[in-house]
Amino acid sequence: MPTEVISSDDCRGLISDDENNQEATGDAFDLLRYIARKRLERGLLTVIDATNVQPESRKDMIQLARDYHVMVYAIIFDLPESICHERNEKRPDRHFGKPVVRNHLAALRRGVYGMSKEGIREKFFLRTPNDVEEASIERTKLWQDKRDEHGPFDIIGDVHGCYDELTELLAKLGYEVESYVATHKDGRKLIFLGDLVDRGPKTPEVLKLAMASVRAGTAICVPGNHDDKLQKKLHGRDVKLAHGLAESMNQLKKEEPEFVQDAAKFLDGLISHYVMDDGKLVVAHAGMKENMQGRTSGVVRSFAMFGETTGEIDEFGLPVRYNWASEYRGRAKVVYGHTPIPYAEWLNGTINIDTGCVFGGKLSALRYPEMELVSVPAHQVYAESARPIDFEAAGLSSQHQIDDVLDLEDVFGKRLVTTALGGNITIREENSSAALEAMSRFASNPKWLIYLPPTMSPSETSYLEGYLEHPSQAFEYFSSVGVPQVICEEKHMGSRAVVVLCRDLDVAKIRFGLESGEQGAVYTRTGRRFFDDAALEAAFLARIVSSMDRAETWETLSTNWVILDCELMPWSAKAQELLKKQYAPLGAAAGKSLTQEKELLTKAAQLNDSPEFKALLERTEERQELAQRYVESYLRYCWSVHSMEDLRLAPFHILASEGAVHSDKDHLWHMQTISAFAKEDSLLFQTPYLVVDTGDEARVGQGIAWWEELTGKGGEGMVIKPLTFIAQGPKGLVQPALKCRGREYLRIIYGPEYTLPQHLDRLRKRGLSRKRSLAAREFALGMEGLQRFVQREPLRRVHECVFAVLALESEPVDPRL
Repeated sequence: MPTEVISSDDCRGLISDDENNQEATGDAFDLLRYIARKRLERGLLTVIDATNVQPESRKDMIQLARDYHVMVYAIIFDLPESICHERNEKRPDRHFGKPVVRNHLAALRRGVYGMSKEGIREKFFLRTPNDVEEASIERTKLWQDKRDEHGPFDIIGDVHGCYDELTELLAKLGYEVESYVATHKDGRKLIFLGDLVDRGPKTPEVLKLAMASVRAGTAICVPGNHDDKLQKKLHGRDVKLAHGLAESMNQLKKEEPEFVQDAAKFLDGLISHYVMDDGKLVVAHAGMKENMQGRTSGVVRSFAMFGETTGEIDEFGLPVRYNWASEYRGRAKVVYGHTPIPYAEWLNGTINIDTGCVFGGKLSALRYPEMELVSVPAHQVYAESARPIDFEAAGLSSQHQIDDVLDLEDVFGKRLVTTALGGNITIREENSSAALEAMSRFASNPKWLIYLPPTMSPSETSYLEGYLEHPSQAFEYFSSVGVPQVICEEKHMGSRAVVVLCRDLDVAKIRFGLESGEQGAVYTRTGRRFFDDAALEAAFLARIVSSMDRAETWETLSTNWVILDCELMPWSAKAQELLKKQYAPLGAAAGKSLTQEKELLTKAAQLNDSPEFKALLERTEERQELAQRYVESYLRYCWSVHSMEDLRLAPFHILASEGAVHSDKDHLWHMQTISAFAKEDSLLFQTPYLVVDTGDEARVGQGIAWWEELTGKGGEGMVIKPLTFIAQGPKGLVQPALKCRGREYLRIIYGPEYTLPQHLDRLRKRGLSRKRSLAAREFALGMEGLQRFVQREPLRRVHECVFAVLALESEPVDPRL
């Protein structure tokens, strides 16, 4: 493509407006190198169109290729001198004479055969005009490129000759092995991460299984450093018989020579690493930095097999390895082995699954894309590790240790957050500032903050007499966007609360990285702790854990932690200051002043029975009644809280648990699963609900009647949601929920006299588009954050979404909506 070619002439033109201005050559090549560097950073094919006939003119470009681990090819126009002169004479913009061309050709022919030593992998000669006309560029994938392979995969850590454990693990994963070929009935494919050989008792058998499966197309294999050392020895290289190589050689002596030769050829042909599943997965023996993924060079191959060392030697005489994963910021998941560890752990989207089978640990596999670890224990200790491994070790993972300090640059300033549901969501810098203030001053421990719930839009404005909101508009909205069924849930008179719950303290440490003795957290929709009393929060969480124990919810969900979206009642438990400073003063002032006004007007009416006095008195009596209704409305949300027995928690979503974000289940599943444990404790409240077919007039009528019944008793109203947790309409994401609030509850929001005709007419002009947009964006961010947490992405990636929700909350939207 034209964009793939960087021409020195074009760069001269860009710099000086004259492609032939030789004085601009230095600046032009600076620009050329800069563009080439930026393209290579992105992994793009880059063609340098310049004379390039002298080694010194090629040197910088070849070094640039080395810096970015890409191969260099030369297309060489070695055309007859006469043709070059003939072509130049037809170019009026070129005024140099024949000696220049002659010198170029001489320089080309002097240096062309030494190009291989410069680092040029292959040369393509074009020696006649016909060669040039017929030449074509054929693009072939690099060996590392398996982006079109999407799995599912079972990725196996370092085997080291432990054949019995390997076959046991394969059986556990659902594979059958026949004639050394492993196959899975569901078409899953194995990926071996190298170090098939050395130290263990059955290296030939492991090789036979890997080789046969790779050739049958049911497995993929990358080389480990032990595999590389063995193939060098088998090819006659002088290699020291250490670190288990002697055992492998002794075992191979008992095999047929043809097999040994075949094994040597197989190991020698293994590719350093693979990029798979559209670039979302990278597999390599010792890992792979982001800037090396999909690249090919000796440095890349060395890193893939050996990793990187600091140059230091530890107390066991082993090289100290550089922890590249601690700085990894790539989007691809990197699965590797090489360094035996007590248990597999994630770090910044990378995972080491070498759990030291040959040293008495486990042989582990990662199921992809499920991200599920499967292991079998070693049958015995086959070798002693030079660096002792405590397989019983337990503590904070490397990820949790790194996540103790979050980077301001990951959340501050203008940002673009990519979500699966909402695409790219822009966070403005001024909103980031507000979120930073709230997060740093008021938020709960960041390690609990993995989700913030979205705001919720009201239904469209109603034009029924005396109503601002009515469920008929909500049903009409969902019907218009193609949602066939909705669930109506009673809207509780409380405060939104997110409950993060761990079955025990070990789960809090291992999964959330907390050693504070907390079993979970309860926080508001802006991330603040719900309870100031830590002991009360602990007892509160223990009650929920106990109810889930009795209902066997942990087993039902196959988890030991869960995140619940809830309403915590009473509203006054969290909104005490709001009541004291806003609602109660208004109610008290209105009651006092209107009572006195009525008394004065009553006396005045006795002295003057004019229609004006009578009308004013009637208006005051109406206002007094409306003020009283206002007080009665907010008092319904308030009751005294002296102990936990005075609290009620109404869960309505099971947001996530180990390995799953439950947005793929409909709301009936959520209600029924919650009901199973909510009925175990009086602290928990089961939310009443009703399913309505939006196209069924009778069912819609039932939904409206239920709303009228709820609000007629003083209830807040109901929340109406698509029955499926996520619904898509003609224009994209459908509103995840609409709230339809009762006539009397809205008196708290809009004021005692909002139902008077002149006020209703004004309020009906309210616009909902900004609120709807905000609700959809926050919902997409919330689901994205949960997915990232469940997929064990770094906390900074989860917090990117949480922080964005908090930032959007500072957008200028009418708070009464």
